[in-house]
Amino acid sequence: MMKRICLLLIGLTLFSCSTSKKEMVKKPLYEVLVTKNDGGANIKFYEIISEPKEINMLMGDNDLRKLIKKDDILSCNYIIINLGPLPNGNYTTTLEKVEETPTNIILKIKELKIKEANVADENTTYPYSVVKINSKKPIIFK
Repeated sequence: MMKRICLLLIGLTLFSCSTSKKEMVKKPLYEVLVTKNDGGANIKFYEIISEPKEINMLMGDNDLRKLIKKDDILSCNYIIINLGPLPNGNYTTTLEKVEETPTNIILKIKELKIKEANVADENTTYPYSVVKINSKKPIIFK
């Protein structure tokens, strides 16, 4: 009886120890979380969010709250791209190029005019984007 119990325990121990390798899922270098034509600030700026205390600002936004985990800030940086006031609601931002070097992440941001303005449309909009960079390397804007 004792031999059976010992064999059972040894068998369970061997089967419970997994020898399979966990596959590392490679994340993309960046993810555009939100791009909106309105809702940004009154000035043009690019802001890097890299500290745990700063993430609360993003977590307060209803759209971003669903896309961001509080612990992501430990391995990622976030970029807020704000174009400031622009006429006619015909502008947006895009990342023309994101390049990772051994020491930095280089972002080339481009302001796009979506379509020609309609003379009757005189609304001022405040386009912005929020981008998640899956790296903690220093970020350079070009």
